[in-house]
Amino acid sequence: MNALLSKHFKPCPDPELQTLKMRLDPARIPAHVAIIMDGNGRWAHAKGRDRLLGHWEGYRTLQKIVAASDALGVQNLTVFGFSTENWRRPETEVGGLMHLMQAAMSAEIEALVRSHVRILVTGRLDELPESLRETFENAMRRTAGFGGLTFNLAINYGGRAEIADAARELAKAVQRGEIDPADITESHLSARMYAPDLPDPDLLIRTAGEMRISNFLLWGVAYSEMYVTPTLWPDFTPTHLVEALEEYARRTRKFGAVAAPEHTLGH
Repeated sequence: MNALLSKHFKPCPDPELQTLKMRLDPARIPAHVAIIMDGNGRWAHAKGRDRLLGHWEGYRTLQKIVAASDALGVQNLTVFGFSTENWRRPETEVGGLMHLMQAAMSAEIEALVRSHVRILVTGRLDELPESLRETFENAMRRTAGFGGLTFNLAINYGGRAEIADAARELAKAVQRGEIDPADITESHLSARMYAPDLPDPDLLIRTAGEMRISNFLLWGVAYSEMYVTPTLWPDFTPTHLVEALEEYARRTRKFGAVAAPEHTLGH
């Protein structure tokens, strides 16, 4: 399986990606795309293979989607890599996922640095194996000052856990006398989320056809546009991504208000 690490993110888009880019209006590209990468296990099962092979194929898909997002003008990309609930899976699968994440980040870091991709890893990282946590922390340190695509990996992440952790930090600030409880606003809680500098996702993509959020970015997706495709994650291509971006551009976002007839999507 280590042979799957031989292809890295490309610093420049290929001709096919350039052609896909021409289908998009740059003014209507979402600033932040979030993806629930679902279907690795089903992909492997359909082929009579082990679930871990499905995860490795999913990694290969992620390589392409990160490169495509960067080339297409997406500023921020968040993917659901490992949830707080995924620890309940068989020990062999969990161990294989830990190995995959460490091997993948170690293999891709130099190419990501060359492409000036800023890496974030958000979630309860203190519960991860020490070697994996150190690999993630090193990647974040090396890319902290970059101004290109921000690639945010949600690892050991849960939407409810994020809100609970933010509330805990806010409670500490109240205890220290920094904030009066009567003055607390949504902004105070937003500032204590795992990645407060990222804007809320404009577009949430879910693969494999499931119609649920699965405890992903519960605070941030309050007004996100949702796009669900039956395509399993290992089969998801840059063309599928462009189709999602095209659908986003056709929608009107109202944020609870009434949009003017001429209103069109932007950032």
